[in-house]
Amino acid sequence: MPQHRLNCWDFMQCGREPDGQRAEELGVCPAAVEASFDGINFGKNAGRICWAVAGTCCGGKVQGTFAEKRKSCVTCDFYKNVQKQEGNSSAKQKLLRFFAEDQTGAILLDMAKCRFVKVGERIVEQGEIRDKAYIIQRGSCLVVVEKDGQLHPVDHRVRGDIIGVTSILTGEPQNAHIEAETDVELWTIEGSVLNNISTEHPELFEFFTEIVASRFDTKRPVADRSIGKYVASDIIGRGAFAIVYGGVHSSLNMPVTIKMMKHDLAMNPEFLESFVNEAKIIAKLNHENIVQVYDIEERYRTVFIIMERLTGTALNDLLRSVYKLSPKRVVNFLIQIARGLQYAHRHGIVHQDIKPANILVLPDDKIKILDFGLACPVGSENFLTGTPFYMSPEQVQCFPVDQRSDIYSLGLVVYEMLTGRKPFEGNDHWKVMEMRTDRDIPDPAELIPDMPGPLRDFIRKACARDPDKRFRNIAEVLASMKSLAAEYGLANGGPYEPKRKIRMFYLVYGDEDTKELKVAVDDFYIKMQRIGVDLKAGDLIDL
Repeated sequence: MPQHRLNCWDFMQCGREPDGQRAEELGVCPAAVEASFDGINFGKNAGRICWAVAGTCCGGKVQGTFAEKRKSCVTCDFYKNVQKQEGNSSAKQKLLRFFAEDQTGAILLDMAKCRFVKVGERIVEQGEIRDKAYIIQRGSCLVVVEKDGQLHPVDHRVRGDIIGVTSILTGEPQNAHIEAETDVELWTIEGSVLNNISTEHPELFEFFTEIVASRFDTKRPVADRSIGKYVASDIIGRGAFAIVYGGVHSSLNMPVTIKMMKHDLAMNPEFLESFVNEAKIIAKLNHENIVQVYDIEERYRTVFIIMERLTGTALNDLLRSVYKLSPKRVVNFLIQIARGLQYAHRHGIVHQDIKPANILVLPDDKIKILDFGLACPVGSENFLTGTPFYMSPEQVQCFPVDQRSDIYSLGLVVYEMLTGRKPFEGNDHWKVMEMRTDRDIPDPAELIPDMPGPLRDFIRKACARDPDKRFRNIAEVLASMKSLAAEYGLANGGPYEPKRKIRMFYLVYGDEDTKELKVAVDDFYIKMQRIGVDLKAGDLIDL
C-alpha cells in the first residue's frame, strides 16, 4: 500500500486501532478490525471506508449506520481526502482519459446523457436488468448488497468509476444496489453503444472484463445468484482462474459447490472453448477419491461447474496446523490420491496441478482430489501450466505431459507431508522452477533419518528429473506401497469398486395428476435403467 494512503486512525490520530494508545480505554474501532473490507480504497480492513461501518467513533461520539451518520461523514476531512486520492488513481483516470482524449471516446460522450442524482438516492436497484452504464463524473456512491433482509455496504465508487458495466457485458441482473453517497453527476451510456466501442477498442474491452472479474471477487456478503437450476449464495474460495461459491440445487434443496470461471479469462474464446471441453470430460469421471462434477452451466458469458459440496480441510491448511504427518497417515493419503489419479489416467486425463491445496481431507481422512481445471489429455502439449512449487520438469520446459508428470508432483506432495517442507523453496518462482530441471530432489532421509525405506524410495523415484526413470504408471506406485500398506493395515491400492448410493424423492400430487404422472415416471424409469440406476417406488400416506 502506498505510504501516502492513510487509514482513518492514522489520519484522525484517535488511538483506537489494535494496540493503539486509547484502544483499551475506548475500545478498538470496528473499522480497524472489519477484515471483510480489506483492500477497498487500498486500506487496511475498513480503514479507508470507515463511513460504511456502524459503531465507529468520531469526535468522541459513537456513531450509527452510514445512513445515520451520512451528513457528518461526507463533510469529514478524511472522507474528502480518500475521495480525492481514489478519484485520481490510475485506473479511474485511464477511463476518463479515454473519453476525454480519444476521438471515439469523445464521440461517445457526445451521445451520452448527463444525469444528476441527489445524495441518498438509488442509481441502480439490485436484481434489475438494465442496458445502461454510468460513469461518475463528480461525487461518490456506495455499493450495498441486500441479503436475508439486511443491507450490507460492500464497496465504494468515486469519480472515474463505471457502474452497471457488469450487467451489460454478462447479461446478469444487477448484483447490488448503488446509492449516491453525495450529490452525483453521471454520464449515462447505452449498453449497445458501449459494446460497440469495446469491440472497436480491444484494450477497453479488456479493461472492462478486468473490472467485472474484480467486482465478483469480494470478501463482503454477495447477493444470491440464480445459475440455471442452482442458486449461489456465498464465496467460499478463490484462485487464479475461478471463484468458488457455496450453493444449492433450487428444487432438490441439495447443497452444491459452484465454481465460476473469472470473466477476464472466460471472455477469451480459445480459453473458454478449451476449458469447457475439458470440463465435459472431467464431468464423466466418477471415483470416490475425485470430487464429483454434477453439471456445467454456460451463462452470463462465463462457465459454472457444479460439484458436490464437501466438508473437510485442504491438505495445505492441515500441514500449516500440524507441520508434518506420520508415515502411516502419509501412506494412507498417498494410496488414495494414487487411486484417484489412476482412474483419471485410465480415462486419458492428466491432472497437471497436483498440490496440497488441491487435496481435500474429509473428517474421516478420506481424500478427494479437487480442481481439474488444468487437466488435459495424455500427451498434450504443455504451455507452462501448473503451480511453480509442484510442477514437473517437463511442465517447466513446456514439453508434452503424461501420467508421469502427475507422479512427479505427487512425489513432491509426499515429501512435504513427511518433512513439513517443500523440497525446492525460494521467493523467486522462476528460480524455483529452474531447480526442478537443474538438480535432483533432496534426500528426505536427511530430514527424517528413520523414515520407512519404501517411502524414501518412492519419493526419489517419483521425482526423478528424467520421466523415463520414474514409475511408468500409478499401478507401479501402488505396488511400491504394498508392504507398508500391509504393515499399517491399510488397503493396498487394488481396483476401485464404486459404492452404491440411495437418494430419495417425494412426489406430491393430486388424483387428477395420476395418469400424466405415470407416463412421466415410466419415461424417467427408462432413462435411469440406461445409466445403470435402479428406481424403486412406494406409496406413502395421503396428505
